Amino acid sequence: MKKIVLAAFGAALLLGAGAPARAEEPTEILNVSYDIARELYATINPKFIEHWKETSGKEIDIKQSHAGSSKQARAIMQGLKADLVTFNQVLDVQILADKGFVSENWQKDLPNNASPYYSLPAFLVRKDNPKDIKDWDDLVREDVKLVFPNPKTSGNARYTYLAAYAYALEKNGGDDEAAREFVGKLLKNVAVFDTGGRGSTTTFVEREIGDVLITFEAEVENIRTQYGKDDYQRVVPSVSLLAEFPVAVVEKVAKQRGSLDVSKAYLDYLYSKEGQEIIVSFNNRVHNEEVKAANADRFPDVRLVTVEDVFGSWAEAKETHFSDGGVLDQVFNAR
Repeated sequence: MKKIVLAAFGAALLLGAGAPARAEEPTEILNVSYDIARELYATINPKFIEHWKETSGKEIDIKQSHAGSSKQARAIMQGLKADLVTFNQVLDVQILADKGFVSENWQKDLPNNASPYYSLPAFLVRKDNPKDIKDWDDLVREDVKLVFPNPKTSGNARYTYLAAYAYALEKNGGDDEAAREFVGKLLKNVAVFDTGGRGSTTTFVEREIGDVLITFEAEVENIRTQYGKDDYQRVVPSVSLLAEFPVAVVEKVAKQRGSLDVSKAYLDYLYSKEGQEIIVSFNNRVHNEEVKAANADRFPDVRLVTVEDVFGSWAEAKETHFSDGGVLDQVFNAR
């Protein structure tokens, strides 16, 4: 009998040794995000920490990492241990899905294509709008100097590039050559290409370079709030591009770290009424109907087109415009 008990005990040890160890729940998670979202998530984080404590009884700390969205995606693939991502461009989440870091159906995991809020490319000009900037056509004038990030490294800038291209296509009856010429002139007028949106803000506001900063409408209004509403003016063009802000759990990392539940809860919180109220306070447009109605006067009407409307899909836009030797490279090199 003693031998049987010992044998059974030994078998249990062997089975235990072969089973994967279950990760303990971490005491902190990392949100890897785009360049100009520092203040937004610095405000959301303590509110979520309270919410998580109330709903789960557990403590959690949240770390942030911010840089150009495309740069952040590459960092994760190179080993940055992100539990979740809050990006500003579909392509940068999709590449993580393609590499197995994110669920292949990530856009269906959460409402609104996994985008809890949205914005659009808009213009920031200096006091009294000295160059009388009204629409995209004004940005290709020879007397106007622009500031926006490099589309190679910034999701923010890719929206700007595609919005300008979409405007030019519509204006010229779908003439692609005319659109390329228009965007070439736009790129030629850029005084400084920073790697991310926050760098461009610094260039325009603190270094006082350029006549127009092109960035998300939310950043335009946040700059005006920080640096003086009387010193800067928002210009919303006649047509712009829907800029979604996709989010996802980095399941490959979260499963290893045992952070899957809290990471999912964090993203769900962004869709809650409290989360949406914080998000709209940073001048982002939101989907919650109650919060949206209460803040309608903050956002001027604008006709928005989508990447899918104009370019077929993000995958097609990437292949045609942003791949090596694509349209972006061609017009950039020809400027």
